[in-house]
Amino acid sequence: MIRFRRTATAAALTLTVVASAVLGLAGAASAHVTVNPKEATQGGYGRFAFRVPNESDTASTTKVEVNLPENAPVGSVSTMPVPGWTVAVQKRKVDPPIEVHGSQLTEAVSKLTWTATAGGVKPGEFQEFPVSMGPLPQVDRMVFKVLQTYSDGNVSRWIEEPTPGAAEPENPAPVLTLTAASASAAPAASAPPAAAGDDDDDDSDAGAATALGVAGLVAGLAGLVLAGRCTAA
Repeated sequence: MIRFRRTATAAALTLTVVASAVLGLAGAASAHVTVNPKEATQGGYGRFAFRVPNESDTASTTKVEVNLPENAPVGSVSTMPVPGWTVAVQKRKVDPPIEVHGSQLTEAVSKLTWTATAGGVKPGEFQEFPVSMGPLPQVDRMVFKVLQTYSDGNVSRWIEEPTPGAAEPENPAPVLTLTAASASAAPAASAPPAAAGDDDDDDSDAGAATALGVAGLVAGLAGLVLAGRCTAA
């Protein structure tokens, strides 16, 4: 009986440590600012959302500045109203001009700044800022450098450009991966889609994978406890 109790106690402690580590890693991986969906097609249009979690335990997020990449200008950028927030659009000159539906555009959006008019994003919450963009440039990816300002004056700088194949930087910038349009899909890329979703399904899949991993650990440790009971008997 004593041996069984020791085995059960050890199994419970192991489960606690491993499950905490798994869930902790999942939380850390989703704590930074992201753009969703994370992939799109070159030359097409899409609806994207910049997802901003609040990482402070005491302060609210009151301003979010999204800088569009200079090496990948976009001809059309529009924002969706977000309750409790105002948005300012900053443009810059581009040379050579951007061709959009036969027109030559000499300006492109360079920065979007959302400012809270009420409480902002409170601790433990997140906010999404939807944007429609297109036609997307002929580049492999777009890197959006983001500044997140808190009510206590602190600023999180999500500006580090991730390197493919390397470890994720401490303060990664959101990255939108762009793929070449297929021959059959190319004609449809000339007009914006009626609607496009984000990557909530991807997030759900990641959460499900984490839950399954923890469930597997529980099942394995339950077997260890049963084995200990049989040994004790």
